[in-house]
Amino acid sequence: MIVRSAAATAALTALALAGCTASHPGDPGPSTPSAPSANTPVTSTPAPSRTSSDPAPSGNLYVAIGDSYAAGFQATGRGTGHPTHHGYADQLVGLAARKGYHLRLVNFGCSGATTSSVLHSPGCASHYPALGGPSYRVAQADAAVAYLKAHAGRVALVTVSLGGNDVTPCSADVQAVGCLTTALRGAARNIGRLLARIRAAAPRAVVVGTGYPDIFLGKAVSSDPTEQQLARISVFGFRQFVNPTLQQAYARAGAAFVDVTAATGGYLPLRRTTTVAPYGRIPVAVANVCRLTYYCQYGDIHPRTTGYAIIAGLVLGRLPRR
Repeated sequence: MIVRSAAATAALTALALAGCTASHPGDPGPSTPSAPSANTPVTSTPAPSRTSSDPAPSGNLYVAIGDSYAAGFQATGRGTGHPTHHGYADQLVGLAARKGYHLRLVNFGCSGATTSSVLHSPGCASHYPALGGPSYRVAQADAAVAYLKAHAGRVALVTVSLGGNDVTPCSADVQAVGCLTTALRGAARNIGRLLARIRAAAPRAVVVGTGYPDIFLGKAVSSDPTEQQLARISVFGFRQFVNPTLQQAYARAGAAFVDVTAATGGYLPLRRTTTVAPYGRIPVAVANVCRLTYYCQYGDIHPRTTGYAIIAGLVLGRLPRR
C-alpha cells in the first residue's frame, strides 16, 4: 500500500483531518477511535466469541490463510524477495509450545492475495506460495475450508492476514478518499464471508486476524516533503480507519484481531524522537518501522524476522493455555 501521487496524499490528509479534527498531527489520537460510517455490519447478529473461560481447543493443526504476511515474505534487495520460514506463522509454531501446543503448520498463504482473490481466484503463482504450503488450484478459501472440514476437531488455530493489498489500488486514484472507503468496506464484507466459512468448518478453533505495521511512517526519512507529510497523517489512517474496520469485521464473526500497528509503535507521538544512523534524529515510531521492516532500507513493506516475531507473540497471546 504505497501512495505515490500528490493528489492521493492530499486526499488522505483530508481523510485524516476529517476523522481526527481534535488531534495534533504528532499525537496518537483518541483512545477509542470510531470507524468510518461506511463500515456497516456484514450481519446483524454477532457470532459468539471465545472467551478466556472457554476450554483450550483440541488438536494440534494450525492453518494459516492470507497474503505475503501469512507466507512470511521477506526482501532480499530493492524489488526482490521471497517467502521464508521466518514469518510469524513459522515462528508461532515454536512459541506455542510454551502454552502446551505442539502445532503442525499448514500454510495456505499466497503473496499478493486480497480479500477478494482469496474467495474467488484459483491457485497461487509458483513463486508466491508459503514455503512448504499445500498446492491448490482452487481459490485459497476453498482449499483452506476443505482442509478444515477434512480435519474437523483437529484444528487448534486459524490465522488470517488480509486487507493490506485491497487498498493498494487507491495509491494511484485521484479520488483516494472514496477509493479507500470503498476498499475497506469491501474488505470487511469479504473477511466476514471468509470467517463465516472458517467458523462453520472449525467451530472450536481459535481464529485470529492480524493487522499490519504502519510502513508509511518509513516515508519520514525521505527528503520529499510530500512523503514526510504522508508519514505524519498515516497514523490517523491506521488508527481511525484501517484497524477499526478490520477489528470490527473479525469481532462480528467472533474472532480475535491483533493490532500490529499498535504493537510496533505506530501510534507513538511523532514528537518522541531518537537518533538512528544514517537518518539522524527521527521519531521513535519511524525508527521502529526502519528496525522491524525493510521499508527504510529497500522500500519494501514486509517485516524483518524481528517484526514477524512481534506478530507471532500477539497471536500467541490469544491462545488459551492448555
